This record gives sequence, C-alpha cells and structure tokens, in this order.
Amino acid sequence: MAFPDKPIAHLLGSNGPVHALTYSASPGTYILAGSADRSIRLYNPQPSTSIHPSSSHINKKSTATTNTTPPIPEGRLIQSYSAHGYEVLSLSVASDNARFASAGGDRSVFLWDVASAQTLRRFGGNQQGHSARVNSVSFAGADDSLLVSGSLDASVRIWDVKSSALKPVQVLAEARDSVSAVVVRGAEIVAGSVDGRVRTYDVRMGRCVTDVIGPSVTSLDLTRDGKAVLVGSLDSKVRLMDRESGSCLKTYSDPEWKNEDLRIQSILGAKEQFVLVGDEMTGTPGRNGEGRIWAWDVLTGELKAKVMVPWGPPGHEPKKFVGKDGKPKERSNVLSCFAWREDGFGDQYCVSGTSGVVTVFGYH
Repeated sequence: MAFPDKPIAHLLGSNGPVHALTYSASPGTYILAGSADRSIRLYNPQPSTSIHPSSSHINKKSTATTNTTPPIPEGRLIQSYSAHGYEVLSLSVASDNARFASAGGDRSVFLWDVASAQTLRRFGGNQQGHSARVNSVSFAGADDSLLVSGSLDASVRIWDVKSSALKPVQVLAEARDSVSAVVVRGAEIVAGSVDGRVRTYDVRMGRCVTDVIGPSVTSLDLTRDGKAVLVGSLDSKVRLMDRESGSCLKTYSDPEWKNEDLRIQSILGAKEQFVLVGDEMTGTPGRNGEGRIWAWDVLTGELKAKVMVPWGPPGHEPKKFVGKDGKPKERSNVLSCFAWREDGFGDQYCVSGTSGVVTVFGYH
C-alpha cells in the first residue's frame, strides 16, 4: 500500500499556529484542532460541495484557461469552543464522542460538552493543580471516568471526572523535568519527559518502570497491542521501543531530517505500516512557506515518502517577516501535530503547524 500523499481537504479558520489535532472516536468522522488563538474548532473534513459550483463562471473560466488539477475542497467548520485564556496544546476525545478534554497554557484541564460547546468542569487552577502549562491530556479509566495530564511542572496528575473534588486523585512526580507527552492504556500511564526518560506507571500495582532514552522526549504513540511505543526525541531520531524489554526495535532517521529544538509529534499510521513525523525546516527551508512530512516503513526503517505540504490553499500564502538582522525572512510551515483516523487504522490523516491551516490527506 503506497503512502497517501494527496491532500483531500483544507480546514481553515485558525488565527494562529495549530498545536493539537485529534479525530473523534470511531468512526472518526470529525476533526478537532486546538490553536494558539486559544480556541478549539470542530470540523467535518468531508466538504459539502466544491468551493464553487461546477456551473459557476469562475470554474468555467479557470478550466478553460488551464488544465491544472481541481482546487482542494474546504472542510466544514461546525463549532468553535472558547474558554481558554492561553494557547491550546493538547486534546483528547471521550469514546462516546459526547465530551472532550483540552489543556494548554492555562495550567488547567477543561472538560467540554461537544453539543452545547460549554465547559462542564475545569481541573486545576488552584493550589492542588498544575503550576505551569499542561502539555498533554488523555482520558483514562472505565467509561472515561478519569483524566490524566502531564505538565511543564514535571508532574502527571490524575483527575476524577465524576467527583466534584478540586484536588487530583493522584500526583506522579518522578520526572525531573517537563512532562511532554502522556498516553494511557488500561491501568498503565506512559509519560515522556524532557529529562530523557519514558516512565510507565502501573496504577493498580503502584509500580513505575523507567526507560532511559537519553535526549529529551517530545512525543509518544503506543502500538495497538500495547507491546511497543514510538518515541520522538530531540536528537533527530524516532525510536520504536519494546515495552517489555526496554530495547530499541528500530530507529528512524535521515541525514536531511532535523528535530533538535521543537516539540514535533510522531505517530504510527496506515495500520502501523508507517511512522510519520513533521520537520523543523531548519535544514533546508521550504519554498513559499512549505512544510514537510517524513514517512518511514515501520519494519524496515526505509524512508517511504517525503511530502511537501503547502502553507495553505491559494490565497493563504505566508507573509514575510523581518528577522533580527533586519532582512526579510521566509516563513516555513513547521508541521508539529498529526492525527490519523481510528488511531492509525483509518483511511485518512491530518497535519498542521505554523500556518494554522489543517491539511487532510487520504486514500482516494
């Protein structure tokens, strides 16, 4: 199966970089995007119609003069959610699709009702809450009754969604630096930290197992069977780690791919055939604000695709900015967040970053 590298929709509306993406729970009809503009937007990537009806004179004129590919359709913006006072950095959707959680610069975790666009609860913002921005949030427990959050304050906190208590159920404070990523599977919480460690907490057994990666960990993604975890880190490498033995099964890298400064997400996709990751764009800047997706074969580690992602649809070109040296600089679209439908087993994925435009790719 070839890697899907053709955009099928653009999702517009964000007034700043997008930091978090997630699909709704199975069947994954909708996409949620969390932005630096403090809002979360719910989209349907399936466009209702083409941007201009085929009979319109715009389409007739454009097809008459050029035989280029038709424009990429725009997905539909369904709802906006606003309560954050700072950027949104992480999103998690409950399995019933009725609620979702968001976190970011507010030092709090917000629980939302999807239909009414109202916040149901806010966890933190007090003495018992996080003391710095929240980098990652995830539902956990039976019926999504818990929320797990990881923060710059080097702690993981577990919150009871059903209780009205203001303090967390448990605080996991083993990390020596910022907790950058949290993933949950059953009674296990896996937390990646800037201190270069991946810690697995078995909450039932009260046990913590630490795997030393070395460089700062920025991203985690578990395989469906839970036996391996994909670890992104700031040494321009992505590793697939065996969770039982702690050994590295495969390393994914390329001389041209750099990730040494920014938190860039890496995920497994296409039924765990590919490893996908964005690009800091420091090695070779993109033309006209392009970004890059890298995709490796999970088993062989061979680079399968390098996809250029435009800043946005025509008319959304980036504005030049003046650097510290007084010279105009080109902007690059640093693709920092990814989501694949049905946790990597669906037929499409979406990416976004600096430009604030979410680009959806799929199998036609």
